[in-house]
Amino acid sequence: MIERDVVGGAAHLWDCIPSKTMIATGGAISYSERIEGMGLADVTTAVDNDGLTNRVEAIKDRMSADTTQLLASQGVEIVRGTARFTGPHSVAVDTAIGTREINFDAALIATGSRPRIPDWCHPDGDRILTTRDCYPPRQFPESITVVGSGVTGVEFVHMFASFGADVTLVVSRQQVLPGKDPDAAAILENDFLGRGVRLLKGARATAIERVTNDDGHDIVRVSCDDGRVVETTHAVLAIGSVPNTDMLDLAAAGVECDDGGYIPINHHCVTNQPHIYAAGDISGKLPLSSVASVQGRKVAEHVMGLHTVEHRHLDYDKAASAIFTEPEIADVGLAEAEAFAMGRKIRVTKVPFATTPKALINNDPRGFVKIVSDPATGVVLGGSIVGQHAAELISVIALAVTANLTVTDIVESLLVHPALAEALAQAAE
Repeated sequence: MIERDVVGGAAHLWDCIPSKTMIATGGAISYSERIEGMGLADVTTAVDNDGLTNRVEAIKDRMSADTTQLLASQGVEIVRGTARFTGPHSVAVDTAIGTREINFDAALIATGSRPRIPDWCHPDGDRILTTRDCYPPRQFPESITVVGSGVTGVEFVHMFASFGADVTLVVSRQQVLPGKDPDAAAILENDFLGRGVRLLKGARATAIERVTNDDGHDIVRVSCDDGRVVETTHAVLAIGSVPNTDMLDLAAAGVECDDGGYIPINHHCVTNQPHIYAAGDISGKLPLSSVASVQGRKVAEHVMGLHTVEHRHLDYDKAASAIFTEPEIADVGLAEAEAFAMGRKIRVTKVPFATTPKALINNDPRGFVKIVSDPATGVVLGGSIVGQHAAELISVIALAVTANLTVTDIVESLLVHPALAEALAQAAE
């Protein structure tokens, strides 16, 4: 395995795990704000910057060390350096002690992605931030503008709002989370507005720059295409990512890319070269670490010839995903709007968490469970959940979608009482 940085991947080291660690701390702050309604006196919280930084770094280090140890236990050789292809069966690795040539029978390309930075923005890691400059930032912002209202953007809005910053979100369309369930987006928008988040809908950022305002303070100015301007102490750019394929010299191996730099693959994760595979963000599939992990397993099965026995292809349409805002949002399978666009007949049932005793016990009745099923057969086609522990609860619907279970299978499952999962059974009835 050739690694130019730290073993573990972007999700563990720079994106998913660090951000969720900070979000968990923010969630604890938010929970403390609801504690009075649970029969306890109000609790005040203060962020320990150094403590939070140490916590993020400790978790990152632990994850990387565990992965490195696991690889070593399996006899994997780790070569520290940067690789580029020199032919269909060879790579050159630039290491600290020189260049090393490695020949291979098969290769897996899993170089991930990096934040997309447009020409009109020049992040400095201090006030103008990419998503990877925020775990945690050098200083917690007094105010911040988040550019990008997709999954990553709304998680940053939630995180910084939880830590007490005045947050502005630039929304290029008329809904946060475009492409997601409008009911889920509406609940999230209401939560943002309730916490004082300013939403600039229908605005696209065209410039982000550091300036000195009339009071002599160093600020960040975000200009939008409709003339609106936002001035805050910080700004974070969250407008997607680009694949790390530009430095690999793929042409030397005969591996093809599309116009976006992604490597097309088939259902075995094979590129146009039968002995070279691609997985993770660079494959152009769902940019989820869970998907990349399963892709890795499929590659291992194929390269060892195990795909010739009982084998299930990876169905990306059945991948569960979650957004770690407050409330959490999770979905899987066929979406309601997607089904209507296809003209497909579906049955949609929706149950608010407010009808479950556990939500009232938790003093958090926000959100709902929605299940999409086939009206003729009862087979579960998809679903979405908004509320506490949505990322955990969606696993039930994901299993149903993957295994072609019916709503009756869910209804007749003997679930725990009281539990938020009871809403799943109610929605399946």
